[in-house]
Amino acid sequence: MHHGLEPFFAPRGVAVIGASASPTKLSYGILRNLSTYGYAGQIAPVNPKEDQILGHKSYPDIASVPDPVDLAVIVLPAQITPSVLEDCGKRGVKAVIVISGGFKEIGPEGAAMEKSLVSIARRYNMRMIGPNCVGTLDMYTGLNTTFINGQPARGGIGFVSQSGAVAGGVVETIRDKFIGFSMFATLGNEADVTETDMIEYLAEDEHTRVIASYVEAIHDGQKFIQVARKVSPHKPIVMLKAGRTSAGARAVSSHTGSLAGSHTAYKAAFEQAGVIEVDTLADLFDVSMGFAHLPLPKGPRVAMITNGGGPAALASDALAMNGLQMADLSQETQEFLRPHLNPAAQIANPVDMLGAADAAEFSAGLKGILADPNVDMAIAILVPQALVNTAAVAQAIVDQAKGQSKPVVAVFVGEYSTAKAREILHTNGIPMYVNPETPGRVLSAMLRYARWLEKPTQAEIHWTGLDQAQAARLLESAKDQPALGEVLTRPLLAAYGMPVVAGEMAQTAQQAVDAARRVGYPVVMKIVSPDILHKSDLGGIRLNLGDDDAVRSNYVSLMQKIASKKPEARLEGVLIEAMAPKGQEVIVGMRRDPNFGPLMMFGLGGIYVELFGDVAFRVAPLTRQDAADMIHQTRAGRLLTGFRGMPEADVDAVVDALLRLSKLAMDFPQIEEIEINPLLVLPKGKGSLALDGRVILQA
Repeated sequence: MHHGLEPFFAPRGVAVIGASASPTKLSYGILRNLSTYGYAGQIAPVNPKEDQILGHKSYPDIASVPDPVDLAVIVLPAQITPSVLEDCGKRGVKAVIVISGGFKEIGPEGAAMEKSLVSIARRYNMRMIGPNCVGTLDMYTGLNTTFINGQPARGGIGFVSQSGAVAGGVVETIRDKFIGFSMFATLGNEADVTETDMIEYLAEDEHTRVIASYVEAIHDGQKFIQVARKVSPHKPIVMLKAGRTSAGARAVSSHTGSLAGSHTAYKAAFEQAGVIEVDTLADLFDVSMGFAHLPLPKGPRVAMITNGGGPAALASDALAMNGLQMADLSQETQEFLRPHLNPAAQIANPVDMLGAADAAEFSAGLKGILADPNVDMAIAILVPQALVNTAAVAQAIVDQAKGQSKPVVAVFVGEYSTAKAREILHTNGIPMYVNPETPGRVLSAMLRYARWLEKPTQAEIHWTGLDQAQAARLLESAKDQPALGEVLTRPLLAAYGMPVVAGEMAQTAQQAVDAARRVGYPVVMKIVSPDILHKSDLGGIRLNLGDDDAVRSNYVSLMQKIASKKPEARLEGVLIEAMAPKGQEVIVGMRRDPNFGPLMMFGLGGIYVELFGDVAFRVAPLTRQDAADMIHQTRAGRLLTGFRGMPEADVDAVVDALLRLSKLAMDFPQIEEIEINPLLVLPKGKGSLALDGRVILQA
């Protein structure tokens, strides 16, 4: 389902509204690009002051442009753009690119104008890219509605960018490097068409083998995850997210909130949806090039051939830092290599063929390591030398890699003498990098994606033990409060099937004694106050109280101590709970992210969670696999599974708790944050117990 996006890339006719005959104007550059790269449809400049521009008949307005006109490109001041867009709607144009800036990026007045553009487009069932963008390119139809200088080679990378400047810089960087693209789309303010729409479109594009995207913000996180999860099994999505270190976070009260930084939800969403995140613009295209041409690796073992020890050492370090490993070459492989290489060559991995290694030696070396069953991936490294024909080495690599089921990449260190080698390698689908560290990041990304593809399809969760009506009543009773204390949090968790430790509220010393007798000694006493979220920080918990006298005396001393430490706090009494059995303490929680919705957390529980930061995040709704991944991603998860002879804990119970908390968060959007800390995990098969919890409501 293309959602009406085809005209942005394969229109039968294009009108450029605001086209200029002046070579200094952006609209002239757009018209020139439309006329330059083989686009075969109608090109119609719209300018009432000109008869023709660049050999194309000019029209006074969009109504005068004859059929076909599937796409309009508007390059006019922001103030008149809404009326022109209205004219496009009346004309029956179904796709519009608004190049012009001056909308929400400049403030409230511009935002109001941008909102009017969206209203007009929807009234006429038009799709709109922009405003404040650079346009689109399609390397197969020849369409180029941008004013960018030049165009990349034709290939399999579909590139989507929220930034026009980034897209322009990319074209300038790669246009002579034979890196093939299927299309470019710059989306600007994304008033209508978003990166998620484009991913959905490119999923069905026959020329696109990998989707590369630069994003600054994803506004409908839930839709993004749904779409990306459907697309990723068929085409890899590689994404660079800008603004990852922005402080921008509001004040938060829970451990979950304080640990969930501005980029956390994006990282979680990408992991769940199989999206490969990269750290730099260079990596975005280095990794995408690998996906566009290479088979996926079947394992982490890498072998390399090289004519220089230093670059091989750097490459080896990068492999290790990215979770890959150097392969152990078999005796048979080493015996094969020995007669084909310099007698002084190093034939263990890395295979150092020495500085003067020629094309024949590169050919033999690559043939040998690719045939080794201990090798999953191969790297060929060349430091150009005066006596070595770099082009011939490139061709040797191409010849050996052809038809292989193992990925092969090349590193030719430097730029000056490698242009022809790059052309040979890239036109034959072998990525060539100039830095030895790059293959580690590229091959690691490919292996992560391959392993994501291997994850089993998740069955739908069938819920039991949920009392949504009871949860709604509890939340309604506290709707004017900023938070639920533990007294109300306990029954809320219980309504969603999460086991809580036995306990009762008490407002006097005698009530505390009566409650302790019913609960059964020994007991725990906790202060109850809507103004105290972290009880242990103020000494608001007393443990292992064994009789009536201990309960009475501790009630009095606890109330006095907290009153002196925090006199402004409203003290409502205490909670008497049974002492919990032995187990391992973890934390499960949720913080509502403004873009993605409920962001779930799992980690090491107790008072040290923020100190150690041993946590993992995923976006709700969770699958069973998501919950399991969260657990196994942390050191706390290793402890639960029997680290160094420790008894194995009930991991399935933690998975169940995460799923139920996820369901609660999805069902009740008024919950801003929720946390169980600690969740006591009992031995395998014995379940778990929520020992303490809190809920923060939306203001």
